[in-house]
Amino acid sequence: MLLSLEGATVRFGGRTVLDAVDLAVAEHEIVCVLGPSGSGKSTLLRAVAGLQPLDSGRVRLDGRDQSGVPAHRRGVGLMFQDHQLFPQRDVGGNVSFGLRMHGASRREQSDRVRELLDLVGLPGAAGRAVAALSGGEQQRVALARALAPSPRLLMLDEPLGQLDRSLRERLVVELRDLFGRLGTTVLAVTHDQGEAFALADRVVVMRDGRIAQSGSPLEVWQRPADAFVARFLGFENVVEATVGDGVAVTPWGKVPVPDDAPRGTRTLLVRPAGVRLVPADEGLPCTVAARTFRGTHVAVHLQPDDGPRLEAACALRAAPDAGDRVGVAFEAAEIAVLGGGLAP
Repeated sequence: MLLSLEGATVRFGGRTVLDAVDLAVAEHEIVCVLGPSGSGKSTLLRAVAGLQPLDSGRVRLDGRDQSGVPAHRRGVGLMFQDHQLFPQRDVGGNVSFGLRMHGASRREQSDRVRELLDLVGLPGAAGRAVAALSGGEQQRVALARALAPSPRLLMLDEPLGQLDRSLRERLVVELRDLFGRLGTTVLAVTHDQGEAFALADRVVVMRDGRIAQSGSPLEVWQRPADAFVARFLGFENVVEATVGDGVAVTPWGKVPVPDDAPRGTRTLLVRPAGVRLVPADEGLPCTVAARTFRGTHVAVHLQPDDGPRLEAACALRAAPDAGDRVGVAFEAAEIAVLGGGLAP
């Protein structure tokens, strides 16, 4: 493994913000750490970079313990959310900063700056002033600066957080392609689920300083580890249920579950796509409480006559209006039986 954390622990006063975390990142892997504010994800990044000392545990790079190794000698690249470009330097001066620190010649600096600016989509921009750049252009310059010394590990702290959504969605695709072509190993932290799922080979979800789940984007999305992860990913239809043979008893009545679902008292996730609207005299009777346009579909919020609210996903043309009466049926293929108890 290129990077490994072993029991990494950080305390601020009496509060543990990183709690005995074990994490490994393979060479050429892109790992995105997700979590709500205060979950420990940025502290994890700073600990790997050498900007935050550990109270206990180890950080290893290429198998070597980094205890006592200062940040500038760890050979990692770090890109912050606010980019932290040097306003008194032009674009070329920003990108070449790390190269100068490593003793590169002027010719080597010039060639590398030109190569990187071409790579990040800013050809010929070396002489431009930082203040004249758009937010997206500053992000590209910061990325080029972080890549300039050819770090074995590139770490990104909310790299696209200050950009508008359309620009984020475009740049995250470009970043994924760029890292793939360069073979860069990446550890990124973000609160944006779409960004993480589009960029990562592996997603790590944190809660209260610990890792709640780690897996491929598809694994985490299809089978969240518990109710906390499901709700953090935006799923609302999460309830406690008693699971039997192919069916679960829930506050919404009997709901079909996959045949291989574990039995007993469990947490149940019903994805919005698994909530099918049927005529009002069929299925679970509900009133449409509200509807929210989500771009690709309409989220229909349903209040059953007896039971907690449900969210369904509908095509725009098929979405009922607020106040309408509908029935609900459930699709077993869109129902997951989770581990752990209900999240608070």
